[in-house]
Amino acid sequence: MERRIAHLDMDAFFASVELLTYPELRGQPVVVGGRNAAVTTAAKDGRHIFPRLKQYAGRGVVTTSTYEARALGVFSGMGLMKSASLAPNAILLPANFEAYRHYSKLFKAAVAGLAPKIEDRGIDEIYIDLTDIEGDTLDIAVAIKAAVRQATGLSCSIGVTPNKLLSKIASDLEKPDGITILTETDIPTRIWPMPVKKINGIGPKANERLKLLGINTIGELANTNIEDLISHFGRTTGAWMKHAANGIDERPVVIQSEPKSISRETTFERDLHVKTDRAELSTIFTALCAKIGDDLQRKGYASKTLGIKIKYADFQVITRDITVSYPLLHGPDIRRSAQECLKKVPFDQKIRLIGVRAGGLVPLENLKAPEAPAQADLPFDFE
Repeated sequence: MERRIAHLDMDAFFASVELLTYPELRGQPVVVGGRNAAVTTAAKDGRHIFPRLKQYAGRGVVTTSTYEARALGVFSGMGLMKSASLAPNAILLPANFEAYRHYSKLFKAAVAGLAPKIEDRGIDEIYIDLTDIEGDTLDIAVAIKAAVRQATGLSCSIGVTPNKLLSKIASDLEKPDGITILTETDIPTRIWPMPVKKINGIGPKANERLKLLGINTIGELANTNIEDLISHFGRTTGAWMKHAANGIDERPVVIQSEPKSISRETTFERDLHVKTDRAELSTIFTALCAKIGDDLQRKGYASKTLGIKIKYADFQVITRDITVSYPLLHGPDIRRSAQECLKKVPFDQKIRLIGVRAGGLVPLENLKAPEAPAQADLPFDFE
């Protein structure tokens, strides 16, 4: 039986969740990002007053944007200041990750009720193995979309093909609120004309190297001699590129997978110095460790290794890790161990970003003994 693998991608997910709270913004360019953005309420009539992108000052980035904002050139990962030059009157909303996680759980549960073989790929996308589900492929996709909308009030786009690689591409072809069903016979007409960067796994650097070789489309990549690709990219990557461009992907849908680590990080609105901004750094650091603890407890894990990430003002990045004597679960313990990592870090310039990572994850039910009790908190110390 030929596989039927679906990729479901929620449409402009974060922005769409925000529109559930602020339906009056539908049809307008809306950008989510920037921790200083705040919605206020008019005293007279209770009307929401929204900040505009042109009012933003800082170096935050776009978390997501509505399709109306994308039409103006504003996309995820773009600096908010640059975005303001393209869409100065776009509405700017702060991110609400608690709400996004809530709706993520809702849409995944709705899909699982119809098609339980799901691979979770993040907060807003999943792969679904439809191979063993009886019925017409289009009817199944329509039913899944209807279940998602009923559970969340949100739309999604679905691509269904024989494998994960093609389905990832297909789900983006009819956005928003679309369904795309492709077979191997559709590859020359629907896939090959697309730019090579549309293949998940070919990033900006590889894309530029391919351009230098005169390879711009997936079709051109598919028809390139495999030995030429191997000579430029190595045997593993070169062979993968050739197979991917020809729509070959045998990866299964992974129903369950254990996370390797849980991390949190934050980029500051301005560079901070350990001497003049110690109190602010302490507050941020404590909050990151507390969130890691919350994440671990919510997901049912403890951590046996703890690490930190520091990005300096000159964009140099360093990391430090520590292995602990007992699995960590609580924020204060995480903070204490992360602080040990700080002692290994030189702080001779300002800091742009700080992050905390919990690794060596152990399911709580596998612990042979209760985790050690949470220790008292420590003052933040960079020395």
